[in-house]
Order: sequence, then C-alpha cells, then structure tokens
Amino acid sequence: MKEKIITYCRQKAKVACDEKCNKAWGINNRPKIEFDKNDPDDNAMLSDDELGEAPVDPGVYEDGHGKPINSDEFPNKWCVRECERCVMSMPNEYNKPLQLKDFSKRRYNQPWKHSDIGSKGEDDGKSDN
Repeated sequence: MKEKIITYCRQKAKVACDEKCNKAWGINNRPKIEFDKNDPDDNAMLSDDELGEAPVDPGVYEDGHGKPINSDEFPNKWCVRECERCVMSMPNEYNKPLQLKDFSKRRYNQPWKHSDIGSKGEDDGKSDN
C-alpha cells in the first residue's frame, strides 16, 4: 500500500493506494450492476474478478490530470478525486491508519437492501473512506 500526506482543501490529509492502476476505472466509469430501475442509487460496482483490465485512459480528467500509467505517479488529482481505489483520511486526521477498499467482491452502494450480502457490503461513498 502506497501512502502520502497531501494538502486537500487547505488541510492536511493522507491518501492511500493499492497500486493496481491496471484495475482502476474511475468512480464514474467502473462498470456496475443496477438493481432497481426506479432507484439508480441501488447499484453495485463489479469486483475485479468480474472485470478485465481497465482502460489506460478512461477519458476522465481532474484539472488536467489523467489516470496514472503506474503507481509511481501517485497521487495526482485524478487519483484523489476520481479513482475508486484511492482512500483519503478526514481533514487533519492524516496520522490515523487508512483501510483500502476491497474490490475482490462487489461494492454495494445500498448494502442494507441486499440481505444476501449481509453486513459485508460496503457503501462506496468517497466521504466514507
């Protein structure tokens, strides 16, 4: 796991990466399954095993920064704002440990609606990193 202290919104924060850029699609581009056509938020991001390699250039940029080619370029603005694999501490809590997201399974946006996953499902909101 790669970690770095950055300044985000004028405050220190820690970001971490699992260094799997080849599996990073972007929070808005990662393929997902939708469960309820009347509730677009009831979805799950597919697991790494359900997907092949992510595009080298998913076509999304953050302030001119694109997806890194490898983890040596971590972090740039794309990593912090767009990468679904990147986690970030709360402001000024950069001294606390971070836990990476688990993409070995689907990541449910509303896990409480899916009894088959029990408490193992995870909300994928960027604010809950």
